[in-house]
Amino acid sequence: MDQNSELKLFENKKIRVKWDDKQEKWYFSVVDIIAILTDNDYQGGRKYWKTLKMRLNKEGSELVTNCYQLKMIAYDGKLRDTDVMTTEQVLRLIQSVPSKKAEPLKLWLAQVGKERIDEAYDPEITINRALDTYRKKGYSEEWINQRLKTIDIRKEFTDELKEKGISASKDFAILTNILTQAWSGYSVKEYKNLKGLKKENLRDNMTNMELVLNMLAETSSTEISKSKKRKGFKEAEDSVKKGGNIAKIAKEQLEKETGNKVVSNKNAKEMRKLNSGEE
Repeated sequence: MDQNSELKLFENKKIRVKWDDKQEKWYFSVVDIIAILTDNDYQGGRKYWKTLKMRLNKEGSELVTNCYQLKMIAYDGKLRDTDVMTTEQVLRLIQSVPSKKAEPLKLWLAQVGKERIDEAYDPEITINRALDTYRKKGYSEEWINQRLKTIDIRKEFTDELKEKGISASKDFAILTNILTQAWSGYSVKEYKNLKGLKKENLRDNMTNMELVLNMLAETSSTEISKSKKRKGFKEAEDSVKKGGNIAKIAKEQLEKETGNKVVSNKNAKEMRKLNSGEE
């Protein structure tokens, strides 16, 4: 299972989803779907699902017995077990909830499935969507180009970790934290605090140079790991530390030459203001 969850929008309402690469299936948060069908907020959707789940369970519905739980980011920002359903299960769930949103949601589910198929045959679609999103947010073209490169580098990095036997999401998070600490001198949490971030993506709030050095750390870690035959967390950790140290040396040399610190407290909002010429 791909452990990276994401958000998709249905009429400006967020639905948490995960894509299973092996089974080639989408998994959707049941509570988020219920909240939309019943025109409720998250808490209202959660209460409705609890009651509906009890009723379906008494009826012996396979929807409940075959309901999965996956780790997803909850609305309090924490990773929690979340009831999820496949596209086919969600379509059956819709039949159990009287709602004017039923037909629009069915069409939305079909479109989500089509997007994944289209992207598999033409990855440029994914890239173009990311470009449009960052442009709408006001990022500079130079920054956008760097950010798209980081996505590719990050995938190579995580793919190599998987080759070395890393599969748990918590291990990916630990190794990412080690790498960030190694080159920047800050843990991910400390780095986000420096930039005044909470739930926001750290890379979306890095300057061009921070992105470049983070890419150097991940690329170096990937190449070092590829040169090793042994697998396991300890081997991966060693590669990550060494890769991060290479980027640290580059950072320190750059700071020495320029007299400026690389790690910045600037976040995306401040960078967009500079880009637009606002005070």
